[in-house]
Amino acid sequence: MLTVDYDLLDLQPGMVVLDMGCGAGRHAFESFRKGARVIALDYSYDELAGVRDLLWAMRDTGEVPESHEAQAVRGDALCLPFADNTFDRIICSEVMEHLPNDAGAMAELTRVLKPGGTIAVTVPAWLPEKICWTLSAEYHAPLSVGGHVRIYTEAQIRERMTQAGVVVGESHRAHALHSPYWWLRCAISPTNDSHPLVKKYHDLLVWDMVKAPFVTRFTERLLNPVIGKSVVVYGTKPATAARASKRNSRVAA
Repeated sequence: MLTVDYDLLDLQPGMVVLDMGCGAGRHAFESFRKGARVIALDYSYDELAGVRDLLWAMRDTGEVPESHEAQAVRGDALCLPFADNTFDRIICSEVMEHLPNDAGAMAELTRVLKPGGTIAVTVPAWLPEKICWTLSAEYHAPLSVGGHVRIYTEAQIRERMTQAGVVVGESHRAHALHSPYWWLRCAISPTNDSHPLVKKYHDLLVWDMVKAPFVTRFTERLLNPVIGKSVVVYGTKPATAARASKRNSRVAA
């Protein structure tokens, strides 16, 4: 299940991509398939172990050429272990809502993005998220340790990106069919995934992802502008950032 639109990301073979807060690795894997040099970064050792193993397996089984490069790296969003202007493309999917210092994280992402490079940031959309918070205090922080600490409007995430120096462009919503699933989970209990209704809805979502039938694809496209679970915002780092960086380096010298 991909949240980012790769046509809008305009990912080309050979580009260097950071999947920041990669989780289980869905965007890292897709970027790898498309010929990118991938860095999958997360704070969780457990998540990274699985991502690393699957990246290697993709190469071992011939899903991607042996020449393709990928790494799984543990790191902190507030202190990324990369030099300035490293990445052609950055994906930050469903991460910012977990971070108390989202401004610091956004500044770090902008720092490591190459001038002219594109970043895609996805966060839970306001209305579906607001309903989840209303239905259950266990869904978000502080009762959910490491959970969501804020609800963004699209304007707020765009402003956060702009403040970090990104020129914000297109946006869209995704995963409308997932919103009712999470409302159901919150109404019952966010930690109870064994309830019969929850299991039935989960099976529907899995069926949809595997089969992608016209009826659910059409329905989701119709509903995305209203109840899409995620909002995705794309932006670029101005080319002038490179010239400013060089001037600062000369001054420091």
